[in-house]
Amino acid sequence: MDELLTPVSTRYTTSRKDSDSLLTEISSTKHQVPAPQLQNTSISSPQEALETLRSQPDYPSLSAVLRFLTRKNQGARSFNIHTPSPKSASIVQALVVDIAPNYWNLLAEGSSSYSGDDDTQKDVSPEAKLLLQCLRSLTGINAIHARVTALNQEIGNSNDTSKRPDLPMHLTLYLELLAALLDGDESLKALWTASTKHLPDLRLVRVQSQSLLSQVAGGKLLAVAAEAAANLGQDQLRPETRWLANGSEFTKWIARNIATWAPSCSTDDELQFCYGLLQRGMSLGYPETLIKLVVDNILLSEPPNPSAFCRVCFRQPHLAKKILFILLDHLSERFLHRLTLEDAAPDTTVSAVAGIIQVVLDNDKSRMDHLVSWCTAPTGAGLGVGIGIRRAVLSALAAHSGSIMDVLEKSLALFGDHLYIKHAAVLQQEVHAQVLLVSAGYVHRLSAMKFNMLVRSGAYLSAISNRIAATQPRTRLLGMVIGESISALVDDHTKKLDFKMEDMETDEAAWLKGLVHVSDPVGPFVALLSTTPITVPPKRIQNRPPSKAKVQKKPKPRPQTPMTTTKPRAIIEEIDTDTDGQEDDDLVPHAKASDPEDSDDDATLVQRNKLRPPVYVRDLIAYFRDSQSYDKQKLALQTAPVLIRRKANFGTEVSAHADELAGLLVGVQDNFEMDDFADLRLQGMIALVVAQPKAMAPWFARTFFEGDYSLSQRSSVLITLGLSARELAGFDTSEYQSAASFPSKQLPGKMQQLYLPAQEQANSRPSSSSRLKALPHNALDSISASLTSSFLAPLAAKAADANTGPDVLKLQSFTARYKSSATRKPRVRAIPNTTAALLATSFFFPLTAHFQVALRSSKPLILNPALLALYLQTVGIVIHAAGPSTLALPQLTAELWDLLLAVRIHVVGDVGAMRGWLVAMASLLEVNEGDMRSICEIQGRQVVETREWVGGVFERTRGDDGGEENDVKMLAAGVLIKLGEAIEKYRTLLMGDLIGFP
Repeated sequence: MDELLTPVSTRYTTSRKDSDSLLTEISSTKHQVPAPQLQNTSISSPQEALETLRSQPDYPSLSAVLRFLTRKNQGARSFNIHTPSPKSASIVQALVVDIAPNYWNLLAEGSSSYSGDDDTQKDVSPEAKLLLQCLRSLTGINAIHARVTALNQEIGNSNDTSKRPDLPMHLTLYLELLAALLDGDESLKALWTASTKHLPDLRLVRVQSQSLLSQVAGGKLLAVAAEAAANLGQDQLRPETRWLANGSEFTKWIARNIATWAPSCSTDDELQFCYGLLQRGMSLGYPETLIKLVVDNILLSEPPNPSAFCRVCFRQPHLAKKILFILLDHLSERFLHRLTLEDAAPDTTVSAVAGIIQVVLDNDKSRMDHLVSWCTAPTGAGLGVGIGIRRAVLSALAAHSGSIMDVLEKSLALFGDHLYIKHAAVLQQEVHAQVLLVSAGYVHRLSAMKFNMLVRSGAYLSAISNRIAATQPRTRLLGMVIGESISALVDDHTKKLDFKMEDMETDEAAWLKGLVHVSDPVGPFVALLSTTPITVPPKRIQNRPPSKAKVQKKPKPRPQTPMTTTKPRAIIEEIDTDTDGQEDDDLVPHAKASDPEDSDDDATLVQRNKLRPPVYVRDLIAYFRDSQSYDKQKLALQTAPVLIRRKANFGTEVSAHADELAGLLVGVQDNFEMDDFADLRLQGMIALVVAQPKAMAPWFARTFFEGDYSLSQRSSVLITLGLSARELAGFDTSEYQSAASFPSKQLPGKMQQLYLPAQEQANSRPSSSSRLKALPHNALDSISASLTSSFLAPLAAKAADANTGPDVLKLQSFTARYKSSATRKPRVRAIPNTTAALLATSFFFPLTAHFQVALRSSKPLILNPALLALYLQTVGIVIHAAGPSTLALPQLTAELWDLLLAVRIHVVGDVGAMRGWLVAMASLLEVNEGDMRSICEIQGRQVVETREWVGGVFERTRGDDGGEENDVKMLAAGVLIKLGEAIEKYRTLLMGDLIGFP
């Protein structure tokens, strides 16, 4: 075979390099197109950059374009992409429409946009930074906004997004791009600077500023992001993108940018834009969040910058009043809420807060007038909070004799007004009494002559006379306290006013009379800055060290038995043939599936490292804060009712963390869709109110009106107040009350399964008859139905008795019916006065006082029909729980009756709200059933007016459907019968009030 292949010739050549290609292309010199030099691509003009972007550039070409667009050019003809022009708009449009969908994920790969944790913050790639720099202008924001809007419309018009999977993908991409573009606390400054820096005309600067404000603070970006999040679903968004669609988080981002930018503002245009951000940002729905965060980062951070705060926040007078009021609420909540001022001695914290207020006032007449208005307005003076903030404000105003004198004169005129005495909530009257007493002491020390002239005036004498002539005992008490206190300042011991009444010898009266001696000097507030946690994102700074529950220690490994090298010995087994096949009776087999955690067939799903229930309140708070852990959230909700009740009187563990725990319970979200989430959360809040009623009941009442919560969360607050009031009064007993006695046998629900054997669980489980079932969300409706039945049952029995014939023929049936009704009717509870007084001062008065304030707002949330119905039912349940033995029942009756007459116009047209109104009125009449004479004597006009209005409701309601309208008609009939009987019986007493009534 080899001879067939004979070489003809042999030629020797040089060896070829390995790097040379085996195949080379030989092209003709004619029509030869030069190959593109990818590594040496350069862009020399905007037109070339635009053509490159539109021709699907590769990565090096894109990088070259981005570097050209971000290069700092020199000369008069230099191109700037941030300067508004047709060419820059076309380039930005190409970057957003053509480049971003193809390259953004590649450029941002391995990077993280805005995040709340510094540990996850990574550096973006250089090309991603260049792309963001090109888009960081008003033109870029507008282009992204337009693209997201178009995608939202396409998704909304598309019936099936599965046929267009590119739409959700592109929408998610643009949201991530927008979040990266707006990331940071200096992003707004960079946006404004890039959009206005190269503009030659001041008019163009203002136009650009207004357009940027409209996009950012006007709500356009927030609205389009929220719509995109609704189309995609919150689960489809990355954590660093969700803040764009969250109003609260978006407002916080604006506040952080304002706080970072305001101290360094050097021009009037910058200050005007910062103020525009503040003004427009307050219209997003979270004004308190915005102002409080600005206050924390500018005024209360080290080093403080009061001048920057005043220049930005008080630039326009029409907004200064609202900002100043929010500042006072924030200072009270942050520094003075937990402060107990039992005497008139000066307090360093109050002096420091007064120093903050003094710096903010800056001798400005309009701001001082706003503070005077805050002290003397019917809705002001820190309603529902302690006296600390009032002392601080009056201490700051005391440096200006004219302002503190205005406070005293206006407070005295308001305090003695006849309509104010009759219709204002008692909680408001107490607050203004405190302001009057403290300001009287300051004025007396500053100018005794002016004070003596004011006391001798007719305004003071008429105020004291109107107070003493009032019908309500609490109103008279406040008038007598002020009369004795002021008389002690101007009169000697022989002429000093002394009413010599037992009510004036109480501790409360002595504390009120001591307020005229309060004198808090204005001090420095540096001490507050060192102990105040500053909210500087993205990392949260806590004002206490982390709890032990957050530190997970690795379990120590078990010591292993050392392996031996000895040889195994033979095992000799002896078999007894006599007992072969028989089982030992002494050995009890282990029950199968005794541990519910081991019942799963898949061993990998069995959780061996079980969480232990928290035994301290601080651990419970740590569990609630870990919102990403299902086990901790579930265990915290299950443990909270028992733990709070058990720790109620055990030191200060609950009282010290009550506010924080209440905020967590109200704001906790059902992220894992637990079956019993609502009931466990409600029971935890009830346990907290029952454990600390004096502090937490007013807190929940104020939170309902002022907190930033949803309708369902506000409803749960009302349900908590109603049920806890009944439990304190002894009407209801919670299933967790007995479990709070500490033994682990009484742990609720699945916690028994986790920590008790099966037999022990069976022995410790209470019977179904003694164990109260979980209350549903409509628990107040059930209680209202029960109260309605108890109110209408005697009336129905009386009506049935009147229609059965002559008295001689119905004696036997009447006796039987009386006995049966007597057995069914519950006995009237003899509630101790302490409990009744607690329900009046801590539950009822805060609810009614904040309601009157809420009605004066521009858009009161309480007028929502569902909330209004629930609120009226809650107030009726509270007054029914207080009962007829309440000493303050006349004051409660007058206040609730005025409230019901004031709100009657808002319940017309809604059956649920009308039913709530009638339930409250029925409860009011039931607790006053034994003293209707006093009702007709004191409030005769209200009685007649109520009967006329309820009569109209009865006539307009059909009530033939057997549903809710039927209940409304029955309640209206019952109220009419009760009021008609009282009017017929006490007609003589009503003659004075009936004169002039139409």
